[in-house]
Amino acid sequence: MEPKFLEVDRETLYLLPPSVQDWLPEGHLARFVVEIVEQLDLRSLKASYAGRGSQPYNPAMLLALLFYGYSTGVFSSRKLERSTYDSVAFRFIAANRHPDHDTIATFRKRFLKELSGLFVQILMVARQMNMLKLGSVSLDGSKIKANASKHKALSYEHACKLEVQLKAEVAELLKRAESADKADIPDGMSVPEELQRREQRLSGIAAAKAEIERRAAERHTREQAAYEEKVAARAKKAEETGKKPKGKQPKPPTAGPSAKDQVNLTDEESRIMPVSGGGFEQTYNAQAAVDTESKLIVAAHITQQSNDKQELVPTLKNMAALPKELGEVTGLLADSGYFSETNVNACVGEEITPYIAVDRQSHNRSLWERFTEPPPLPDDADSVTTMKHRLKTKAGKAVYALRKVTSEPVFGIIKAVMGFRGFMLRGKESVSGEWNLACMAYNIKRMHRLKMA
Repeated sequence: MEPKFLEVDRETLYLLPPSVQDWLPEGHLARFVVEIVEQLDLRSLKASYAGRGSQPYNPAMLLALLFYGYSTGVFSSRKLERSTYDSVAFRFIAANRHPDHDTIATFRKRFLKELSGLFVQILMVARQMNMLKLGSVSLDGSKIKANASKHKALSYEHACKLEVQLKAEVAELLKRAESADKADIPDGMSVPEELQRREQRLSGIAAAKAEIERRAAERHTREQAAYEEKVAARAKKAEETGKKPKGKQPKPPTAGPSAKDQVNLTDEESRIMPVSGGGFEQTYNAQAAVDTESKLIVAAHITQQSNDKQELVPTLKNMAALPKELGEVTGLLADSGYFSETNVNACVGEEITPYIAVDRQSHNRSLWERFTEPPPLPDDADSVTTMKHRLKTKAGKAVYALRKVTSEPVFGIIKAVMGFRGFMLRGKESVSGEWNLACMAYNIKRMHRLKMA
């Protein structure tokens, strides 16, 4: 006997009009995204529409579309448009409408600055839902690929060689063009077109060289200041002790660009940086400060510096600007890449207890090292000595141990779960806005998880 199956009927019309509310189960992430967006103040976005032309899509719907897309690994405007047809969740968010990819891309690029202002609003919603109360935060950074290939980078040395070659070719083309005998011009060659092509390349090379020289000048200014500071410190120590300080005398920095200094022709504001696992990529350095209790990102920014050491102070400024209703940051956890006396003092100056590793922690520490307390702290200990002592105590070790289960998993979720491994936009300002967008999407995803727990 043939088994009976449920009937597959694709032809019968609905007896009643279908409702998007019937498409998703209660507690679905898409529903939560819409709920969060409905609580945000979007008056500045809506006021920017002049009211001319065809009726625009509601900014709240487009914003929810971006948030849900970034939280589920759909970043491309074309894929977002396609998902409003293919995905039930996206159809729910778009209310069965289908904004085209140009509309989505324009909205994202046009309102990046305004969207970044929603970061704090989402944190305030989390506070109202009793999900966030600031205390200790963990700071970390990760390299995220720029929308540019490292093979499109032009070094200063190669730029100079190309410039010489192209100028010689231009001179030769002009010579042949002015010659009365045109027989030495190959068939099919258009001298005006070849001249125009080389002039354009020369213009691009000149701009690239100027950018490299500008960066070199900025670097020299920083290095010169650091050199003078080291020299002054050695002179002060020699005067105090009456002895010549140990170690090599600091060398003054060299002015001007080096042969290997380079600029990317696709996104000149991105940088070649070393990445985990070895090798180099064209990237930006994304920073995030994460609350150790809720695992929500409370401050984020983008830097062009490969080294994290300069990024602690900007993070402190961002956290100081947070509303008082969110609470106060009491402790800051960071790995050895952020350690410097300046950074330790900056934390102390903001009345934040620093837990910054001085060097790389060795694995498989001895039993006694893990469970013994250090000798008492001297009364005249400075801030760095005090922090080092704190990190050797059992209480300090327990606090610092939170770092590996706070900021590192957050970057893992953003990259591996959400799939955000590269920026769609170019230029530091746009990339900063997109990083804030990705962080807001992560926070909403995390808030949804906390609500469902």
